[in-house]
Amino acid sequence: MAAEIHSRPQSSRPVLLNKIEGHQDAVNEAVLIPKEDGVITISEDRTIRVWLKRDSGQYWPSIYHTVSSPCSSMSYHHESKRIFIGQDNGAIVEFHIAEDFNKMNFIKTYPAHQNRVSGIVHSPESEWVISTGHDKCVSWMCTRSGSMVGRHYFSSWASCLQYDNDTQHAFIGDYSGQITLLKLEQNTYSVITTLKGHEGSIGSIWWDPVQRLLFSGASDHSVIMWDIGGRKGRTLLLQGHHDRVQALCYLHLTRQLVSCSADGGITVWNMDTNREEAPQWLESDSCQKCEQPFFWNIKQMWDTKTLGLRQHHCRKCGKAVCGKCSSKRSTYPVMGFEFQVRVCDLCHESIKDEDRTSLATFHEGKHNIAHMNMDPTRGLMVTCGSDRVVKIWDMTQVVGCSIATGFSPR
Repeated sequence: MAAEIHSRPQSSRPVLLNKIEGHQDAVNEAVLIPKEDGVITISEDRTIRVWLKRDSGQYWPSIYHTVSSPCSSMSYHHESKRIFIGQDNGAIVEFHIAEDFNKMNFIKTYPAHQNRVSGIVHSPESEWVISTGHDKCVSWMCTRSGSMVGRHYFSSWASCLQYDNDTQHAFIGDYSGQITLLKLEQNTYSVITTLKGHEGSIGSIWWDPVQRLLFSGASDHSVIMWDIGGRKGRTLLLQGHHDRVQALCYLHLTRQLVSCSADGGITVWNMDTNREEAPQWLESDSCQKCEQPFFWNIKQMWDTKTLGLRQHHCRKCGKAVCGKCSSKRSTYPVMGFEFQVRVCDLCHESIKDEDRTSLATFHEGKHNIAHMNMDPTRGLMVTCGSDRVVKIWDMTQVVGCSIATGFSPR
């Protein structure tokens, strides 16, 4: 059995199935319609479009609806065929899509925000539509009455949102690089904690309620896994992008994380392996290897009659070191460093060749990816972005049993 699993061709990569073109401006979100050969897209051109695959193999719009303001986010619930569209003017508009996907009826408008809506989650269980916006707040509104249930303000733009239906916990990422965990209730809420780890604005978050893991991607080009369920504050840093990370999806059955960045990079991470936490960077007034003073250590510089050195940090041990003691570079995938990073000479010697074996695969979407949606049951992924193009991918060659068992095709 192992030989069969590992016999996959080394050219395993996403296969482009279709390109959908027609929008006049950036496509902000696209979702695959479950159990249908269809895609729903929203755009800055103020249109909502439902694309169905025709006998020719091409996708054509069966619904083309224009609203009053650019469409910035959406939440689609397939069982009820309800769709909520967030707009640049702060309003959320609800529609009901017909069973044959050829008609869409207006239901109501929710005055959720004073500025652009950045994220929406519809919770049928709570009968809420929860949203974040550039008015620096998260709001939750009743889908029966259309009235405001609660609102919480942040110090910066709220950029993305995830929600746990069972526990009524909301996770909100913002432009300061923080993630806030809220417990939402009827007419009240409580702040549980704030997660800090990114050095740039949060572009995307993903909550897996099964393994209780939170993933966040940011403009600092990194992804962080927060082990919420472990209750030990465990975090894993993943560095495998050259641009801001804007889309995430965790596949808990195969324990793989798919992340997409603005430059079109698609990375598939093997999370079914024993990874190590990156160390906290240590502070020191002198190199912790050769003991030479750093440039702010005036006393030691005067006593030793030497010039101060610039401080660096070894990514493997976290020690404060000078440039001479950290002249080597290495990948260290078990700690999330898929690209070469600075390590001290001692740590460089300790890293074996097998330690450099990649725990991720890297692919090119060849267009700006602002949003991504996956259907794991069919192995499909849809990507969209500022180039106005929507791409549908067959991901079965890169997600599934092979990477989950630790095999990384190159």
